[in-house]
Amino acid sequence: MNPTILRRAQIVLLVLGMVVTTMGLVLVAGCHRNDSQIDDNMATVMADVVSADRLHAAVNFQTVDGDFHSPRLGLLYPTELTQGQRISVEYDVTNPDLARPAGRNWTLAIVPALSIMVVGWLVVGALMVLLAEINRRMLARGSAQADGDSADPEVAAEQEDGAIAR
Repeated sequence: MNPTILRRAQIVLLVLGMVVTTMGLVLVAGCHRNDSQIDDNMATVMADVVSADRLHAAVNFQTVDGDFHSPRLGLLYPTELTQGQRISVEYDVTNPDLARPAGRNWTLAIVPALSIMVVGWLVVGALMVLLAEINRRMLARGSAQADGDSADPEVAAEQEDGAIAR
């Protein structure tokens, strides 16, 4: 493999690893920012869980001004909720779409972010090792072919004639 191509592939893989790391950090920072917004203008109400799965929970609740609201994108940190459950929800009074179950915060995002980063770097590392192995085998094959060519009697004779002529 051409050393320039190998180096460029390695750089691309490292950049991908850095992008995945940045995504994990932005995930945690975004959760912290959302929680700060909720904490600055917090109201707590009881809400009904309309639907729930591992990654999403839709709820309905009545805001302090009397309006019924269902956050457009669901709750933050929706794990372990079931349909029909009645839970306490903390939300931002100025933006009721920003809501979370009471008692949950941004620290719940650390484990998923770390797992994204670890898996990303494992994939990058495996691809780097694979590239290095492919390069090693190509170099070994090229070396073996060069050695194998001199085993051919005609090539060996030409190499000897070239050596004598020098």
